[in-house]
Amino acid sequence: HGTPFPRPERGMISRPTVDDVYRYRAHIDRAMEALLSDPPQEHLQEILRRLELGLPHEQQHQELLLMDIKHILAQNPLCPAYRDDLAPTPAHDVAALGWHAYPAGIRYIGHDDTVGGFAYDNEMGRHRQFVEAFQIADRPVTNGEFLAFMQAGGYDKPEHWLSDGWATVKAEDWQAPLYWVERDGVWHHYTLGGLVPVDMNAPVCHVSFFEADAYAQWAGARLPTEAEWETVAHDAVIQDDFGQGNLVEQGNFVEQDHLQPVAAAGTTGAPSQMFGDVWEWTGSAYRPYPGFRKLPGSLGEYNGKFMSGQMVLRGGCCATPADHIRATYRNFFPPHARWAFSGFRLARGASE
Repeated sequence: HGTPFPRPERGMISRPTVDDVYRYRAHIDRAMEALLSDPPQEHLQEILRRLELGLPHEQQHQELLLMDIKHILAQNPLCPAYRDDLAPTPAHDVAALGWHAYPAGIRYIGHDDTVGGFAYDNEMGRHRQFVEAFQIADRPVTNGEFLAFMQAGGYDKPEHWLSDGWATVKAEDWQAPLYWVERDGVWHHYTLGGLVPVDMNAPVCHVSFFEADAYAQWAGARLPTEAEWETVAHDAVIQDDFGQGNLVEQGNFVEQDHLQPVAAAGTTGAPSQMFGDVWEWTGSAYRPYPGFRKLPGSLGEYNGKFMSGQMVLRGGCCATPADHIRATYRNFFPPHARWAFSGFRLARGASE
């Protein structure tokens, strides 16, 4: 408790040593084992609520650690590999972008608490929403497709960009996705396995909402709303024909140990790569659902205070644990953020 230390100044605090961190972890583990072996019954439900939130919260930070490690190592001009034993990424061509159509109708959006299971408070407030007929791309935009936008002068033409996005492009001198560098006429990008040539068939990654939106404008499309995305994700899970009825089990998550997006394996009769590979930017601002109420006490600090100036991303990424993601999961970042494993897919109206 007390006044939080200012986030921008946290780097000024001396870090504990690795041994100190391990000792602290062991101390916490022992304390938790003692608490759970004989919990005070009058506080049992409160303990369970905090555990239920704390475990997925730790999963989030495991993903964030990989993002931060990548960002820090990428500043080194030698481009050192974080690991040299990552699983090799499959190499194959992807089919031309296809579209799947969805009819207009009332959809139920948000977590259904009648079916149980954990969900964050920002997924609560299940509600009806009318969604106009739309089409959505059958896979995320690839590196090769984004390169075509770059070669067409996409970063130099303000007509593609939102005003704040164009200002950011000029201020930050963006010319390509984060971690991309051209060497001898060949585009490379930094990965957790070091600097490698860009796989033009893999989903583009480390782009901001501004870049995703600009590409969509250039391509004559748009980003899906989060209600459209969730509609597709629910249908995809139901229609999956891999035998398990669950697309999550087919996704490229941290367990696959690629730690970078991979090319789509092929058409499945439904939109692919909805889960894993890259967090997908939507066109929706991060706002509370109808009836949203912050959780009481410190638990209420988790999501509600961030519901301003951020955009929603969906679907998880190559650094997300497979059991962490679900169709209703709402991630969020500022529109200029690029260090997450973030990409996008296109959407458009039914008649376009």
